[in-house]
Amino acid sequence: MPKVSVRGRWFLYSAVALVFLGGIWYFGFRASPAQRPGGGNPFRNRNSNQAVPVRAEEAAKRDLAVHLRAIGTVVPVNTVTIRSRVEGQLLKLAFTEGQQVEPGQLLAEIDPLPYRTRLAQAEAQRRQSEAQLQTARADLERFRQLHAQKLISPQQLEAQQALVADREGALASDQAQVEDAKRQLAYTTIEAPISGRVGLRHVDAGNIVRPGDAQGIVSITQTRPIAVSFTVPEVDLQKVIEPLRAGEELTVEAWDRNEQNLLANGILRTVDNQIDITTGTLRLKAEFPNADEKLFPNQFVNVRLKVRTVKQAVVIPAAAVQFGSRGTYVFIANEKNEAAVRDIVLGPADGIMQSVTKGLEGGERVIVEGVDRLREGRPVSLVTGPGGVGPAPTPGAPGAPGGGKGEGKGGKKKKEK
Repeated sequence: MPKVSVRGRWFLYSAVALVFLGGIWYFGFRASPAQRPGGGNPFRNRNSNQAVPVRAEEAAKRDLAVHLRAIGTVVPVNTVTIRSRVEGQLLKLAFTEGQQVEPGQLLAEIDPLPYRTRLAQAEAQRRQSEAQLQTARADLERFRQLHAQKLISPQQLEAQQALVADREGALASDQAQVEDAKRQLAYTTIEAPISGRVGLRHVDAGNIVRPGDAQGIVSITQTRPIAVSFTVPEVDLQKVIEPLRAGEELTVEAWDRNEQNLLANGILRTVDNQIDITTGTLRLKAEFPNADEKLFPNQFVNVRLKVRTVKQAVVIPAAAVQFGSRGTYVFIANEKNEAAVRDIVLGPADGIMQSVTKGLEGGERVIVEGVDRLREGRPVSLVTGPGGVGPAPTPGAPGAPGGGKGEGKGGKKKKEK
């Protein structure tokens, strides 16, 4: 095998090195933006001016309602456990489980026969006392005539007067016994004390019921209207107290567990008199008409308490707001369809909508999705569609899946570096 000279070896090594460096340049610097993280290399000339697909929304100028959000529990305005006030056999239940009842409506009947007998005895005793009193009063009148004629002593007249007073006391006692017997007899008929919906009965007809029964016969819960109890943090106390002291009526919305459906609208009725020191929260209670009975006792709901309204605020989607070392800012699409950075000052927010107090005007197009690959002056292509999803881009092109984290519904916020 012929020997290779030193000069030849250096030439071979140089050729291998050039091939290696050429591969690095080709596969590194000329790679597509989707293959190279960051996408901001100054040597990328092929796609640097290619438009980035984005979704934008116009900044609207309108009134923004500011709500406090909380988790609430539906509680009935009134709850009554129906118990018997006398002892006896339950003859009849006059309601159906789950029925809506009104005040004074018959619910149950207890055997009245023993109490009718007691009433008859009390009335007989009263009549006896009336007869004795009538006799004593007649004797007292005769005693007064005899005393006027000096035929009896004053002591005899005084004794007869005392006897009349005794008979009057006995009659009053008997009358009270009659009233008590009537009351006991009336208690054998049980009526609804409030309007509401009855629950499941705890006892069947034919059983003996007593006043001391813990569960009672049935319970009634008032569902129209109904209340929702919830708490707000201590830091939001003044937002609630100040409008209440000013005489404003604060409206409350009750949403379902997933906050997809509005169940009812109500009014804030009362605020607790002290803050819970263990949780640092204040309890509030709102009242809802609940005519359609969408709210059910002990149901968990999401509460939105409207505390104020910002008049003619510039409102943008909260997803458009970016946070970085420069503070809060947004990307806008200008008249040339180029991305521009705009520093903003945030105001009150309400859910997915954010108000801006400085830095934006109504009607400007704020970029909501596709901001990850944007920079000042970068061309943008606006896409539209249901939920902000536009036509599917070509695989491998900017905006295609894997080409950036800003595409899709609800683009995430990214801090500026």
